[in-house]
Amino acid sequence: MAIQQITSTEKELVAKLKAKLNEIKQAARVAEGYKLWDITLDQDSTDPRLDIVLVKFLRARDLDLSKASQMLTNTLIWRKDFRADELLDEAIDDSILGSVSYVYKNDKEGRPVCYNFYGDLDQDKVFGDVQKFIRWRVQVMERGVQLIDFVHTDSMVVIHDYKKASLFGRTQNAKTATKEIIKIMQDNYPEFLAVKYFVNVPSWGSIIFKLVRPLLSEATTRKFVVCSNDQLYQTLTNSIEEGNLPKVYQQNKVEDRSSISKENKKVEEATTVETNNPAIKMTDTTPAADTTSMATTAAKVNADAAGSSEEDKTVITSVTTTTNVTAPVNDTTITTN
Repeated sequence: MAIQQITSTEKELVAKLKAKLNEIKQAARVAEGYKLWDITLDQDSTDPRLDIVLVKFLRARDLDLSKASQMLTNTLIWRKDFRADELLDEAIDDSILGSVSYVYKNDKEGRPVCYNFYGDLDQDKVFGDVQKFIRWRVQVMERGVQLIDFVHTDSMVVIHDYKKASLFGRTQNAKTATKEIIKIMQDNYPEFLAVKYFVNVPSWGSIIFKLVRPLLSEATTRKFVVCSNDQLYQTLTNSIEEGNLPKVYQQNKVEDRSSISKENKKVEEATTVETNNPAIKMTDTTPAADTTSMATTAAKVNADAAGSSEEDKTVITSVTTTTNVTAPVNDTTITTN
C-alpha cells in the first residue's frame, strides 16, 4: 500500500484539527475557500484527501494538536507571502537548474520520484541568483506534490546522486540558498518522503553516514537506503521499473542528465497513479549508513523536508554546526517523512 493508513488515535486528532480550520484560516488571513495542494480546507468537508493532508501535519509534530495547528497556520502564511500557489504557472529559466533536480515518472507504487544530482555543479551559475534558485527549487517540490493524489499515494521517492561530488568548498550564495531551502522544506512540506536512496556515494560520504546514524531514530533511518555502486541497478529496479528510470540508470544506456530536464515536465503531466503495485521492498542495503550528515552539511535541495522527529532535527542541526566537512552543494536536511 503506497499510502500510510490513519490510526484510530490519529482519526480523533484529525477531526479536532479539522474543527479548527476556520480559526486557522482566519489566523493566516487566507480566503474562506482556500485550497492547499488542490484540496479545500473546509472543516465540514468529507473529502478523505483532507484527512490525509491534515494527518501529515500531526505526524510531523508527533501528534501534538497545538503544534500541528500552529504548523498549518504558519504554512498558510508562508504560502501567501511566498506566492507558492503561483509557482506552477511561473516561468523560471531552468536551462541550468533543470539538470540539478527534477521529478521523473514514478515507482512501482505510483509515487513520483525526484532525482537530485550533486556532482559537477557550477556553483556560480546554480546559486548565482539565490532567490531564483529558491523559487525554482520550491517549484520542483510543488510539481512533485501535484503528482500525489492523497488517495493512493501520499509521498514521494527521492534519489540523491553523489557521482563526482566534491568534498570541498561552498560559496556564500550556496550556503544561503541551502539554509533557506532547508527551512522551507522542514516547515511547510510535512511527511512527504517515502524512501530516499543515496547512490554513487563516495567513500568520505559513507564514513559520515556511519558516524551520524547512531544519533538518529529508527523511524528516520529506515527511510534511507545507501546503495553501493555494484548494487545500484538492482536496488533501483527493485522499486522502480527500468523503463521509468532516467536512461542514466538503465543498463547499457547512457544519457546526459541535462537532456532529461527538457522532457520532465511532459513526463510529469503524463504520469498516472497505479493502484495495485506491489509494496516497495528494501534491499540488504537498508539504511546501513545514515544520510543525515550529508543531507545537512550539504544543501540537500530536494523534495523532502518534514518527517523527522524534533529530536532528529536537533541532531541534524548539531551535526551541521559541528562538522567541518563540506559535502556537495545540494542537500536539504533529513526532514522528510
